[in-house]
Amino acid sequence: MTQPRFFIPPEWIREQGVTLSGEIAHQICSVLRLRPGERIVVLDNTGWECEVELQRVSQGNVIGRVIEERPATGEPRTRIVLYQAALRARRFEFVLQKGTELGIAEFVPIVCERSLVAEVSELDAKRERWQHIIREAAEQSHRGRLPVLRTAMMFALACQEAVAIGTCAWILSEHERHTHLKQALAHVKSNERKLPVAFSLFVGPEGGFTADEIYLATQYGIQPVGLGPRILRAETAGLVAASAILYEMEA
Repeated sequence: MTQPRFFIPPEWIREQGVTLSGEIAHQICSVLRLRPGERIVVLDNTGWECEVELQRVSQGNVIGRVIEERPATGEPRTRIVLYQAALRARRFEFVLQKGTELGIAEFVPIVCERSLVAEVSELDAKRERWQHIIREAAEQSHRGRLPVLRTAMMFALACQEAVAIGTCAWILSEHERHTHLKQALAHVKSNERKLPVAFSLFVGPEGGFTADEIYLATQYGIQPVGLGPRILRAETAGLVAASAILYEMEA
């Protein structure tokens, strides 16, 4: 049976002891109904995990003993930053959940011309719920670190940032006919001496990016990339591209 996994604040781990409280203690005691002697895994978001044997379990407080400390194995070597345009609530949450499961390292909500929201403040108001979704998905998928959820930003500023940090930056476009993702990945892998360890993916809202946005991205040096003859939903495109990148780069 898979041991339950929980991301916890680093200060909850002291030498060989672990003290858990709040929602996590409630989940261990009342939801999972774990008992002393059973084991869980806790992670402090540093890339390490601790196997913990429970010693005392109550509704508000759980105490355990660290049995083993080891590197977490759920993190890909390739780092993907997903600049995802704002979507309807459930669709954006789907991207966060499945993107976390796949191995995306950072999520950056962006506001585009066709976004349903016009201000970044409207997105930041949902931050707490989004963090909760990411945490649950990371625990379920055995991630070693929590993906970073960045503050929402406008499209133009996101383009500036992606280029400034030096990642391999691509903007997905259903109108791109010259460079498909397969070709772009083949080109990247052909240069073995300079294989990138980080990618920035730009995914548009329902209706896609406008022609002006694609042009602006190219002016910053971001390459338009297509995903083939079929049109994918806004919540699907980034996940498909991330899966392909991780498959090719990690093989």
